[in-house]
Amino acid sequence: MWALPPVLVLALVFLYPLGLVVKQSLTPDGADGMSLTPYTDVFASHAFRDALTTTVWLAAGATAGCLVLGFVLALVIAFVPFPGGKAVARFIDVFLSFPSFLITLALLFIYGTVGMANGMWTDVTGAHSGPFQFLTTPWGVLLAEITYFTPFVMRPLLAAFSQLDTAQLEVASSLGARPARIVRRVILPEALPALAAGGSLVLVMCLNEFGIVLFTGAKGVTTLPMLVYSKAILESDYPAACVVAVVNIAISVGLYGLYRVVSRRVGA
Repeated sequence: MWALPPVLVLALVFLYPLGLVVKQSLTPDGADGMSLTPYTDVFASHAFRDALTTTVWLAAGATAGCLVLGFVLALVIAFVPFPGGKAVARFIDVFLSFPSFLITLALLFIYGTVGMANGMWTDVTGAHSGPFQFLTTPWGVLLAEITYFTPFVMRPLLAAFSQLDTAQLEVASSLGARPARIVRRVILPEALPALAAGGSLVLVMCLNEFGIVLFTGAKGVTTLPMLVYSKAILESDYPAACVVAVVNIAISVGLYGLYRVVSRRVGA
């Protein structure tokens, strides 16, 4: 009985709207009954295939970049003593609360067409425009996503490193193991569950990221969330928008299920 109220609240605020989205995706415009026509039309469109491909490669690339950069930065913060190390670790927790568009705006101020970097270049060289024009390309979106999501990998890694027995590192070092070997044979196996947790979270969040792509203004970069926005707001094609949304949800849920399977196997 105690579980009934939260289940009802969940059904009202989440499952019911989700059901409406699924129903709309099966209802063509101007038709009374349900049909798979919206799905066949969307799947056959070139725009959907391009958006799906762009979404997957951006999410995979950002996740790989976050894993590598997050692991290196977490190693430095956890095992390399330097002034302000604890403050940097605490800042990671604060960074997680920042909205994604804020980081994108910061990058625009620095590397945008009229940003600081291009402004300094034109002031020094007298050129008409600066050399930094990548932010409105897919690589700019990738940079923004890696910048924003890397702390989501670092946070579980720092927690895992804090539980690591330093005696293992001392023993390995006393036996003549070099730092690279210690990282590969001692630290990395202990960090695998945290890497799996952080990487899967970043992958799912990148698949559903909307603000970064919108605020960078990248031309020709259309992801599945951007396609939902375009179909619903700009074209008023609500069945097609709901179809893309259902596909995006299915991919996210499937990846979450895969993460649960992998986390059990690696002991997360």
